[in-house]
Amino acid sequence: MCGPQVNRPEVLAQALEEGVRVPRRRIGFWYRLAAVICKPPLVVLIKRDWRGMENIPAAGGFITAVNHNSHADPFAYAHYQYNSGRVPRFLAKSGLFKKGFVGTMMRGTGQIPVYRETTDALSAFRAAIDAVERGECVVFYPEGTITRDPDQWPMTGKTGAARVALQTKCPVIPVAQWGANELLPPYAGKLNALPRKTHHVLAGPPVDLARFYDKEMSPDLLKEATEVIMAAVTRQLEDIRGEKAPKTPYDPRQERIEQRRRTAAEEAQDAQDARDAQHALDALKAVPEAAQAREVQEEGQGK
Repeated sequence: MCGPQVNRPEVLAQALEEGVRVPRRRIGFWYRLAAVICKPPLVVLIKRDWRGMENIPAAGGFITAVNHNSHADPFAYAHYQYNSGRVPRFLAKSGLFKKGFVGTMMRGTGQIPVYRETTDALSAFRAAIDAVERGECVVFYPEGTITRDPDQWPMTGKTGAARVALQTKCPVIPVAQWGANELLPPYAGKLNALPRKTHHVLAGPPVDLARFYDKEMSPDLLKEATEVIMAAVTRQLEDIRGEKAPKTPYDPRQERIEQRRRTAAEEAQDAQDARDAQHALDALKAVPEAAQAREVQEEGQGK
């Protein structure tokens, strides 16, 4: 288990307000190097509207569940989390850790490999569980990818964050962010640096998952716990954007099913149109043949 959680919101908030450097735990050389490389361009490119750091636990392992709407937001969010005094450990596919400078940085900064090839869903997140139990902050993007919601609201989530949270009983902090998507729009691939954008982050109080503890982690239970987490993240984003999210989150799996259905219907209609066209062509071909047959018949009768 995570052990007792210590949260000192008033101390942390006061320190941030007064510009005091917040003590950081177990940063190490590689994380400091990453900060030296990444922070200057982030400071230049985006302004900051950061709220809710008082909800980040000062000690003990915990999870942050964060929405994902840009390829730039992991860097922008890491800046927020780093400044909170609790450095983030992101989950990433295991292949990134194997070679080259990227692999060295991933290993050196203590990021967490996810071995997706395993058939055991809980074992796939064993490293995340171990990190939480060591007292680390583990960052989850529950959506699994950049949102495909047309208005960039959070989509339905995958169950990884809920699995780790229920296994460890650690706090889950819902975090929403907005602004990196304006700097680097999703799926556009073109930087939109001017005018200078503002990165908004709002961390909320821990999600109450107590009713799910000590129960069999069935698919239905994990789905329900994930929906509770995603609803909390969405509420934070509603606060940032000042508007209400859709009542039903965008579900990419359902969209794929609907797309396959539409594709199948279109293919069936195309096949029917092709059959109808062939029938019409056959009918047109039959007209001169019938006329020729009548002419032969009439000539025979004339004789």
